[in-house]
Amino acid sequence: MKHTETVEVRGHILDSGVFARILDDVLEYGGDYRIDKLDVGRTHTDESYAQLTIGAEDAEQLARILMRLQTHGTNQLDPGEVLLRPAPADGVFPDDFYSTTNLPTQVRLNSAWIDVANPEMDCGIIIVDGHARTIAVSDIRRDDEVVCGASGVKVKPLPAPVRADPGSSNFEFMSSEVSSEKPQALLVRRIAEQMREVKAEGGKILWVGGPAIVHTGAAPAMVALVEDGYVDVLFAGNALATHDIEASLFGTSLGVDLSQGHGVPHGHEHHIRAINTIRRCGSIGEAVEQGVLTSGVMHSMVTNGKEFVLVGSVRDDGPLPDVYTDVIAGQRAMRAALPGVGFAIMVATMLHSIATGNLLPATTPLVSVDINPATVTKLADRGSAQATGVITDIGLFLEQLATELVVGYKRD
Repeated sequence: MKHTETVEVRGHILDSGVFARILDDVLEYGGDYRIDKLDVGRTHTDESYAQLTIGAEDAEQLARILMRLQTHGTNQLDPGEVLLRPAPADGVFPDDFYSTTNLPTQVRLNSAWIDVANPEMDCGIIIVDGHARTIAVSDIRRDDEVVCGASGVKVKPLPAPVRADPGSSNFEFMSSEVSSEKPQALLVRRIAEQMREVKAEGGKILWVGGPAIVHTGAAPAMVALVEDGYVDVLFAGNALATHDIEASLFGTSLGVDLSQGHGVPHGHEHHIRAINTIRRCGSIGEAVEQGVLTSGVMHSMVTNGKEFVLVGSVRDDGPLPDVYTDVIAGQRAMRAALPGVGFAIMVATMLHSIATGNLLPATTPLVSVDINPATVTKLADRGSAQATGVITDIGLFLEQLATELVVGYKRD
């Protein structure tokens, strides 16, 4: 190989499978490797250390490999100085831009390491007045100074989870493969403990919700969590808000009577009539103020002054007037709501969960709850390595979580 670079990685790289993935990625990207040093930890708590020489046929290919390896916490032994190039046009990165991970990242500028603000995967890094931050390609502007190549960049891998004792709120006990056979009651209790800790430290709790919250009859439990301060920010699509409002106005969700569990005459019209009612009021907030919307999750979010961001899709009816129909504007609104978030919980929505996982730094604890194991595993596969999966019925999960967190909660 004509171009080589020495890299290092430390941590629980063998028992976690990270070392094998590093070697596989080098070969998959057309490179080669030589293991120069491998110090294996002797106990479960000891970290291992590896040093490798990575080779490629050309410099660009080598840079691509080095960027890829950084998703595993691998850094160059001698990272050098960061390389900056001007963006060639609005909305366009230089060809060799550094593609970010969601891990804590630093860049070396004028011999000093500086933190990159807002770690987020699949972005670029720009330098403004000596400060570094991530930026989406849609937000880049011509002549912005963009970090290029892999030199002068290093990431900090997440610490390996330590083994938890029975009384600990640590999430290590859930870090194995996603399975419906995990002790669900214990999982919910541990999630509740984590949420209490985040609130006690002044952090915000972000929820990402799908319409199954309403379809399964769990909206009252969600309302109780909002009222008790355990929902600070809500990300959702048009569907959750629409069916929640439909339930408030007509007692149905997708035309199904939530108290009886069967369809009602003309029930298929209810969701579009609910949308029309809110559009006539002007917004969800104005519908609450006018006394038109008097119950439900969205009513509770408004009356408790909580923030919500609704981003739509091409299949939406209406949509509701609060829904972002420009997805780039929706992404920006979601990013703007993230500062202060210390915990994220994603319930019964694949696309919004993946979208939010892409925006969150790896240091934010993340729980994904769904009846479908594919939803949970896909989130982790997409790059949100910190995601913990819970496979269960959404209605039962929210009922138990409300029982754990809200004093005196009892379903009517």
